[in-house]
Amino acid sequence: MSQLANHLVTAEREEVAHGIRRLLATPLITERSAPEVFDLVRRRREPIRKWFDYYCGWTLTVEPRLGYARLVKVRVAADAGRPARRLRSGRAPFDRRRYVLLCVVAAELLSVPVTTIGLLADRIARATGADEVVTTFDTSSRSERMAFVDVLHLLETYGAVDVVDGATETFVDSAEAKVLYRVDATLLLRLLAAPVGPSQLAVPHEDVALRFEELLEAVSRERRYGLSSGRHEDTPGASEVQRNLWLRHSIFRRLVDDPVVYFDDLSDDEQAYLNSPTGRRLLRQAAELGGFLLEERIEGVLLIDVDGIATDSRFPDDAANARVAALLLLDTMTGPVTVEQLEFTATALLERFPRWAKSYRGDDGPRQLTTDALAVLTAFDLVRVTSGVIRPQPAAARYAVAATRTTEETTS
Repeated sequence: MSQLANHLVTAEREEVAHGIRRLLATPLITERSAPEVFDLVRRRREPIRKWFDYYCGWTLTVEPRLGYARLVKVRVAADAGRPARRLRSGRAPFDRRRYVLLCVVAAELLSVPVTTIGLLADRIARATGADEVVTTFDTSSRSERMAFVDVLHLLETYGAVDVVDGATETFVDSAEAKVLYRVDATLLLRLLAAPVGPSQLAVPHEDVALRFEELLEAVSRERRYGLSSGRHEDTPGASEVQRNLWLRHSIFRRLVDDPVVYFDDLSDDEQAYLNSPTGRRLLRQAAELGGFLLEERIEGVLLIDVDGIATDSRFPDDAANARVAALLLLDTMTGPVTVEQLEFTATALLERFPRWAKSYRGDDGPRQLTTDALAVLTAFDLVRVTSGVIRPQPAAARYAVAATRTTEETTS
């Protein structure tokens, strides 16, 4: 193979790995928001699509003309750590009302290729008014209009609606605002990452909260793994091929979605598959093709992206006081500790660094700093909290701090 051919092969491999990690961090990439990344995914879509399909069983759809690439990440897991957020200062998470409006707005937009904000608001008011459960949308309320606008802003960022004329924000001040939208109904349909539509379950609304786990599993059911019992891992009627396919996909979904995968959290079949020669070979192969470093420990495995582009959240990270505190508190945990012990340590840290973490300087500062730091550590599965006792997990050892050096100490 010539030097030029080698160079081209290397360049393609690096682009495919880059595209895989970009899609893991952002499953919906639009040409408008990220033109260079979208162009890369468009050009390398076949090897990228095969990687996700083979290892994870996830579908990648690339629409070159419509300008978006959508990775549908199906997984039976409720993660409250990544809510939809308002596109305003503070980026507050969506509340229940906004999620309700998001569903109703998306449903009403499906039947109109072009609409105005006033006509859409009228449709939402009629739809909610006819529903026995949902509170009627009231355009005379400023808070309602703001919630409605937050929903439209979110759909604009997804590319599901496009502002042709006017500005969505003007509706907050006046329900008479004039804004014209173009709707991409196909993209709207692809936003939902569930093989089974929730409306197909026809469950009484009063049962939803009580049967949430069961319903989450039902909307995530995938026919390719067998359907006899509705559970992928122990379906009696599933063939050996279906069972192995599910084992591979369930393991790799966790590997690319979770910060770390501990063997104790896997089923016996999953552990046996991962520790088999085939499982080990696929693990190394997937890591290499995806541009990851593979870290294997006695307790588990994790895929490391040294470029930090495969995730929307990083650790360690000095971008926030809670994350710095999380790293420092983690270093003090040589075994199980109580929340009160961590609060005592947080107090000592605040006294040691008087110019640091000014937003945590009140009487309740140490408790709040501990709470926020624990939220970070829990999200990365570095600690687990049971009955008020915090237990560091094996992966925490990789973040041990050898020495703390600060600007204050250096200059004092």
